This record gives sequence, C-alpha cells and structure tokens, in this order.
Amino acid sequence: MESSSLQLPANTKPLGMNPLKFALWLFIVSIVMIFASLTSAYIVRKSEGNWLDFKLPTLFYFTTAILVFCSIFTETAKYYAKRDDLQALKLSLSATFILGVAFLAGQWYAWKQLVAMNVFFVGNPSGSFVYVLSGLHALHIVGGIVFLLIVLYMTFKDKIHSKNMLWMEMCTTFWHFLDGLWFYLFLFLILNR
Repeated sequence: MESSSLQLPANTKPLGMNPLKFALWLFIVSIVMIFASLTSAYIVRKSEGNWLDFKLPTLFYFTTAILVFCSIFTETAKYYAKRDDLQALKLSLSATFILGVAFLAGQWYAWKQLVAMNVFFVGNPSGSFVYVLSGLHALHIVGGIVFLLIVLYMTFKDKIHSKNMLWMEMCTTFWHFLDGLWFYLFLFLILNR
C-alpha cells in the first residue's frame, strides 16, 4: 500500500530557516525597498532645483545616539537570554523599550526644531522628504516597540530562555535593522544637504 504523504526527493534539503525568521527577513527586504525608492526619489527631485537648504535638527544627533544604546541593550538581552539570566534579560528589554520611546520623543522634538526653522511638511520638497523619511522610520520604530513589548511579555511568562530563543533573536535582528536603517537615513541626509 502506497503512502499518501508527499515525499521529497532524496537530494532535496528542507528549508534551513524558521518560517517566522524567513517572514521577518522578507519584511525587512520590503522596508529596504521602500526606503531605497524614497532616497532615490530624493536625489532625483533635488537635481530638478527649487531645493531649500537647511541644517538638520540637532536632536537627530541625539536620537542617533539613543539608537546605538538600543542596539547595545537588545544584544545584551539576547546574551542574558542565552544564559537564562531572566532578571537581567527583563532589565535589558525594559531599557530598550524606554530608549525606543525616548527616540520617538526625540524625533517629535526634532520636528519641532524644523518648524522653528520654518521647514514644514508642506512647502519645499526638501523639508517634505525629511519629514517623510524620519516619520516613516519612526512608524517602524513603533512597530519595533510593539514587537519588543511582545517579547518582554513572553519573558515575564518565562517563555524566553536558552531553549527558546526564536522571538528574542527575531526581536534583536529587527532592532539592529531599524538602527542600521536610521544610520543610513541620517548619513544620507547629512551627505545630501
């Protein structure tokens, strides 16, 4: 009697990545494509002229430093999860959460600095691009904070530990990506003023 289950050929290897990690990487690639298209549009629009030159808000430097610490604390959290130091894991994740919220607050005040410099969302496209790039990144930071809260909740339920690292690794990957994305955007804006 033949088995009704699907058999893979002998030389076929199964997918080497967890499906959730694969979905995360697809999501990251889609975000990269969005920002690549926006920064390309920035360059094209700037070359057409009618471009307002202005200094970037000084708070962007401060919020960049905040994201460096976010990466440090998420990596530290992963380290503690691997060693089953759940108290230190909770503290590291909580610190990342606080810093993520501080980043968003800093971006808000950076926008206020832009308004004080008479750079508005509507008007010259150079200002519009800064608002769109930083705002869209901030929206992804909100998503990262939600992801972080889910992992923090799982930690308090003792579901994150050395034998169950999937969510912690995904959260760390996403936060490192968000941090790297901001560095790219910030450097791009500095070099293309």
